[in-house]
Amino acid sequence: MQALFKKYTESSLILRITIALILGVGVGLFASQSVVDWFVPLGELLLRLLKFMIVPIVLFTLIMGVNQGDVGGVGRLGTKTIVWYLLSTAIAMIVGIAVATLLAPGTGMQIDSQAVVEVENQASIVQVILSIVPDNLFAAFVQMNMLGIIFTAVTFGIALLKLRESPVYGNAAKQVLTVVEGLNAATMMIMRGVLHYLPIGIFAIVAGTVAKQGTDTIASLAGMVMVLYIALFVHAGLYVLAMLVSGVKVGNFIRHARTPVITAFATQSSSGTLPITMNAASSMGLSHRVSSFMLPLGATINMDGAAIRIAISAVFAANVIGVPLDLMQMVQIVIVGTLATIGTAGVPGAGIVMIAAVFAQVGLPIETVALLAAIDALVGMGATALNVTGDLVGAAIIERSEKDRVIEAE
Repeated sequence: MQALFKKYTESSLILRITIALILGVGVGLFASQSVVDWFVPLGELLLRLLKFMIVPIVLFTLIMGVNQGDVGGVGRLGTKTIVWYLLSTAIAMIVGIAVATLLAPGTGMQIDSQAVVEVENQASIVQVILSIVPDNLFAAFVQMNMLGIIFTAVTFGIALLKLRESPVYGNAAKQVLTVVEGLNAATMMIMRGVLHYLPIGIFAIVAGTVAKQGTDTIASLAGMVMVLYIALFVHAGLYVLAMLVSGVKVGNFIRHARTPVITAFATQSSSGTLPITMNAASSMGLSHRVSSFMLPLGATINMDGAAIRIAISAVFAANVIGVPLDLMQMVQIVIVGTLATIGTAGVPGAGIVMIAAVFAQVGLPIETVALLAAIDALVGMGATALNVTGDLVGAAIIERSEKDRVIEAE
């Protein structure tokens, strides 16, 4: 049994999820309802695990992300980097919402009405902005106010970054950051355990959903994957346009970026691809000053692919419950999604947790996250490839804008 479990955990996550998806569809189509009902608690457990991981993933990875590098020490470069990452992520969210609204993935699917999260008295844009600053720190965590949690993480992250330079509190700040780093590592370890369980939960949820929905579910999920990749290619087109406008040689960029992008596609890990990404940046002629700052930071906080995925998933979930997103919800998704992707760990599976976090904020049914988890591998590969592409594009564009200053500095 131990050898079998070891073989399971060491096998490809993509393979396990694919097998779980196929088995779930098969059981849902051909098994009796009484058999399918036996697996329902396994799916419920997956939903609980995803909710359980939301807060620690956001809190610890954001604090660590803010403290990667010395933002205050690089001045102008740091400002350009943050502006680029926030702007490109927000544009990715808008692209995702626009493409998904046009193509309407999930239309025609249905879930149990009892599973729908009812949203009363939709908050205005002013209330959404004010909710970024929680009036009670602990209430923000208990109520899972993602904007408040993100604000808390960023605020404490910046404070630690500044205190690390203090002659009085520098050592204490470094010790606190070490503790946070340890908690972040523990969170990632728990996340790896959840990823091992993910195929089992996917199997149970897909089997139950297909048993109720039949082939309509399969068709809708296939449509969801198609819509996501269309949006990814649209955003990649915007990258090309931005490089052309800024004077970056697109041919040279593509020639050297192929390896990290393909690696990211296969591994679904922005962080794991970082050494290859750094090597590609050097090969295409980017200065160490720019690439060594932007790329490690980008692997943590720049997630354009994840942003598109969140946006399309939100439209998908809204279409599933038959209540299209209104303008205020779209604005809220752009704000929450842009900030939430900063906390998306660059490892396989973490994007599902961020989708659950955004759904919790805007009142979309968490149950649809399970359906999206069934295609996590398929969409995760494309989203991660775009994440890494966005890191390199940003570095190439900012390198171009810094070219004269970099030459002087070297």
